[in-house]
Amino acid sequence: MAETSILIVDDDSSVLTSLALLLKQAGYHSRVAATPAEAIEILRSTSISLVIQDMNFSRSTTGEEGLELLQNIREHYSSIPVVLMTAWGSIELAVRGMRSGAVDFITKPWTNGQVVQSVHTALGLAAVSATENVSTREELDARYDFRAIIGCDPKLLKILNVVGRICTTDAPVLITGESGTGKELIADALHRNSRRKDNPFVKVNLGSITSTLFESELFGHVKGAFTDARSERKGRFETADTGTIFLDEIGDLDFSCQVKMLRVLQNRTFEPVGSSTSRTVDVRVVSATNRNLSAMIERQDFREDLLYRLNLISIHLPALRERRSDIPLLAEHFLHQAAHVYGRSSLVFSPAAAKWLEGRNWPGNIRELRHLIERTVLMTTGSQLDVDDFMTAQEVQPGESRKDFLPAVGSMTIDEIEKAMIVKAADHYRGNVSKIAEALGLSRAALYRRLEKYDIRL
Repeated sequence: MAETSILIVDDDSSVLTSLALLLKQAGYHSRVAATPAEAIEILRSTSISLVIQDMNFSRSTTGEEGLELLQNIREHYSSIPVVLMTAWGSIELAVRGMRSGAVDFITKPWTNGQVVQSVHTALGLAAVSATENVSTREELDARYDFRAIIGCDPKLLKILNVVGRICTTDAPVLITGESGTGKELIADALHRNSRRKDNPFVKVNLGSITSTLFESELFGHVKGAFTDARSERKGRFETADTGTIFLDEIGDLDFSCQVKMLRVLQNRTFEPVGSSTSRTVDVRVVSATNRNLSAMIERQDFREDLLYRLNLISIHLPALRERRSDIPLLAEHFLHQAAHVYGRSSLVFSPAAAKWLEGRNWPGNIRELRHLIERTVLMTTGSQLDVDDFMTAQEVQPGESRKDFLPAVGSMTIDEIEKAMIVKAADHYRGNVSKIAEALGLSRAALYRRLEKYDIRL
C-alpha cells in the first residue's frame, strides 16, 4: 500500500516545520513548499494525497495567490483534496476558497487536534469517493445497520448509499428536507454505523433554545456563573464528547449565536459560562434544517462561513410525495406498529384504502402518515381499515366541539397550520405585506422569513 504523502505550502518556515512534525506524529509523510511554484513542481513529480496550503505568500493579504494555487490544483489535480489555512480574521478568504473547491479550512492559530481531524476527514472523504455504489436495499442492509429506515425507492437508496459511504468518516453532515421526512433517522443512522457508535449520540433542538440560554445549554456553566447556577452543569457539546452531536433546526439558530457556534465547530474548544478555562471536545457534527440556508445567507440571516463548516457533506431528503413507491411499505410498517401497541394483530388495509393512502400528497410527509394511521386504528373497531375510516379520523376527533375550528389533532403539523394561515391572510389582504403581518401579529421581517420558509409567493 502506497504511503500517504501530504504537501504543506506556506512561506513561513516555522509553520512548515510545525505541521510536518505534527503530521509525522500522526503517521503521515509530508513534503513542504514555500511558494506556489514549488508546490506545483512537487505535484508534478510526486504522488500527493492531500494539500494543506496557506492563502498568502507575499506581503499582500488579499489571498489572490492562494486562490490561484487552489484553482491550479483543482484544474490539473482534481482528485487531490485541498485544505486551506487562514487567520481567524480572514475567514472570508476561506469562504472564497470553499466556493472554489477546497474541502475544508483551518484557522491560525490552530490546535493540533483540529489539524489532524481535518486531515483525517479529508483523506477519508477522498477514499469514499472511490467506493463502489451499492445497487439494492438487500446489499445495503448486508453492509450497514439501516433497520429504522423503511423504503426501497431509488431516491432513498441513493441517499442510503451516501450515508453508508461517509458514516466511517468524521465529516460534518448537513441534512435538509421538509418537516417529517426523517432527518433525525438519517442522523441516527450516521452515528449507528460510525466508529463512534458506542459513544454518546446527543440531540439538540436549536429551535427550542433561546439566545439567552444558548451558551449555558450548549457549553454548560460553572457554579455561581449566574443566579440559579447552584452547581456545575455540563453542556451538550461536553456530553457528546467522543460521540456525535445532532444539531436539529440549525436554520433557527439566532444570528447572534452563530459566531459562537462557528468557533466551537472550528476549534473544537469552548468555555463554560462563568469560566475562563477552555475545554476541548471531540465530536462528529450532524445538523439538519427544513429551511433554505442559501436564501438566508443572501438576507444575512445566516453566516456563510458557518454553512461551509456544517456541510462538508450535504444530504437532501425527498418529500414523501416524491417517493410514492415507499408509501405502501411505510403504511404497512406503521399499521403493524400500531396493531402491536393496541393489541389488534389482525388489522389490514382494504385495497381502496391502500390506494387512497398512496395517492395523497402528504404535506406533513412520513410523520403525517404515521399519525393518521395510528389515529385511525384508535378510532375504528373492525379488522379492515377502509377509506371512510381514514377520512373520519382525519376530520373528526371524539368529543370535539363543533365550535372548535382547529384541525383534528395529528392531522396537521404546526408548520402546516402556520403556512395555511399565512396563505389565507395573503388572499384576504390581496398580498399587502403590512396588513398580512399585522393580522398575524408578525413583524415584516418575520413574515418575509416565513414566506421564504414555506415558498409562498405573494
